[in-house]
Amino acid sequence: MSILQKGLALAAGRMPVPKIIKPEAHAVIDYLVAGTFFITAALYWRRNKRAAVSSLICGGITTTNSMLTDYPVGIWKVMRYQTHGKLDAGLAALTGSMPRLMGFTEDPESKFFMTQSMAATAVAAMTDFNYYQHPSSDRLRRYEGEQVA
Repeated sequence: MSILQKGLALAAGRMPVPKIIKPEAHAVIDYLVAGTFFITAALYWRRNKRAAVSSLICGGITTTNSMLTDYPVGIWKVMRYQTHGKLDAGLAALTGSMPRLMGFTEDPESKFFMTQSMAATAVAAMTDFNYYQHPSSDRLRRYEGEQVA
C-alpha cells in the first residue's frame, strides 16, 4: 500500500466522513469498476501483459465480490453487505500492490492501479456498510418479522 493510500485511509478513518453511498449506488459503482478493470486489461494486453493480467485479476475479484453479496444486483446473495465492505478494503490494498507483486512498478500502467486503489479507498470510506443494520431499514424489519408497507 502506498504512503498516499495509507494517508487517505487514515484520514478517512479519523475524519467524520459522511456515509453518503447507499447499497444501490455502491452496487453500480462496483460493476463500473469491474468493467473498467476488464476494459483496461484489453487496452494493456499488447503492451504490458503483467498489467493486463493484474487488471483481469482485480476485475474478476470485484465482479465475484459483487455477485456474491446480499445487496441490490447481487446474484447469489450468500455474503453479507458488511463482509463485502471488508473485502472491498482488501481489494483496494491488493489493487495498489499489483504493480509491485507483478513487477511493473516503473511502468506507466502502474499509475492506473494506484488511482483505482485510492478511489476504492475513498468509496469504501463513504459507503454505509451498516445500512441494513439501521432500525429504519425495511430489510431489517422484514428479518424481524414486521410487515413493511
